[in-house]
Amino acid sequence: MRKDCPSCCDIVLFGALGDLSRRKLIPALYQLERMGLLADETRLLGAAREQLCDADIGAIVNSIIEEFVPAAARDTVSLEQFCKRFQYVAMDFSQTGDYQLLQQKLGDNNRQKIYYLATPPSLFSEICEGLSRVDLTDEPARVIIEKPIGHDLTSSQVINENVGRFFNETQIYRIDHYLGKETVLNLLALRFANSLFSNNWDHHAIDHIQITAAEQVGVEGRWGYYDDAGQLRDMVQNHLLQVLSLIAMEPPSRLDAESIRDEKLKVLKALRPITAGNSQQMTVRGQYDKGFAADKKVPGYLDEEGAKENSSTETFVALKAYIDNWRWSGVPFYLRTGKRMPQKRTEVVITFKKQPHNIFHETLPDLSPNKLVIRLQPDEGVEVEMINKIPGLGKRMQLKATTLDLSFDQTFKKKRIADAYERLLLEVMHGNQYLFVHRLEVEHAWQWIDGILAAWEVTDESPKLYPAGSWGPLAAVTLLAQDGREWDE
Repeated sequence: MRKDCPSCCDIVLFGALGDLSRRKLIPALYQLERMGLLADETRLLGAAREQLCDADIGAIVNSIIEEFVPAAARDTVSLEQFCKRFQYVAMDFSQTGDYQLLQQKLGDNNRQKIYYLATPPSLFSEICEGLSRVDLTDEPARVIIEKPIGHDLTSSQVINENVGRFFNETQIYRIDHYLGKETVLNLLALRFANSLFSNNWDHHAIDHIQITAAEQVGVEGRWGYYDDAGQLRDMVQNHLLQVLSLIAMEPPSRLDAESIRDEKLKVLKALRPITAGNSQQMTVRGQYDKGFAADKKVPGYLDEEGAKENSSTETFVALKAYIDNWRWSGVPFYLRTGKRMPQKRTEVVITFKKQPHNIFHETLPDLSPNKLVIRLQPDEGVEVEMINKIPGLGKRMQLKATTLDLSFDQTFKKKRIADAYERLLLEVMHGNQYLFVHRLEVEHAWQWIDGILAAWEVTDESPKLYPAGSWGPLAAVTLLAQDGREWDE
């Protein structure tokens, strides 16, 4: 066994035949197999309603890997070994007797047990209670739960309470796949391992920060679910606020789960409330209309399959947020996320303050500010935008804004960039919680989001239309323009 390989365990995938398991979890576990990061005795058990046997699940897993893992990233030997690990239990998650079948399958042993609830949150309580009735929740058992953890503060508290009745906080791993991305982790290294940045990471040096999560797709047949959620709940409450917390948090005393979570929580607590009194100056809601995406004509949100007339659900959100503490006093954080954008792109742009005096004004009248660009997807990497002299002879020094580009796939050519789910699953096996979300983080994020939703309800303003394939409504441009700034494109 490799030194960094976790000890053997039993991993149970509830909802094993669902979309999340097929597209993300099973391929991620397979890559851990290929890298030798699953102990020899580790078992994988699928649990779902379908009546299948162990031989059936092996064939299904094989077809899943062939469909969702590129040929260059798989091989016959590891795939055969991976399929042999899988067993299956047909379960109705509401029936106690079916959990006894699971218990029999797992056997009477002290092996580490990990339960991944790849199911709707409405089933979390039922599954946890069923596991408890057959004594499968005792430590060191661990449970992984997926977003959405509620649709507001109250519902998130209900979910957390229900899961917390059967598992203590040290056993619960609330997953946000953004926290497993290489560049999100690199934020910790950039900030705390490089004095160039750590000594210039506050309101003295930074003018403003932008966080963009743009999606090129529309609702993709999920209109019913999405219309109940909207972009604010679906993206800002979890992904964008988690990234913001890592950018803005104070240096943790140690690189452990408790220290990092404590500092992230302080950021969420310091977010300035957005209310009915300031929401029109701090927020923009949008909804995509018909237009063009990826050179194809696409329908508007209200014209999608299953759509209802007159829905006021937002598919685009732009926010101006402030963190009321000493480090970030007066520094705006601009958050933007939407569907049917021109491209799929998630990045953080940290814009530093301009030089107070320009001695090069004769050749370059305007010195553009330095920027640190952290790309999360699709091409993970880091860029530093700075001004350099153009090589050559001449009476006057010619300057130009240039970019130092650290693209991960180019810089680390021999290193495969792991998928976020691979990293997160491995961390659960190791028992490391620092990349997972604490209950209090979820609840304080919802508290801030609930304030925005309440403000929108009071103002009762319909979302502004924007053509599919654009960067959102014109009001999003105005949000920054009124501060003398613009979105980084």
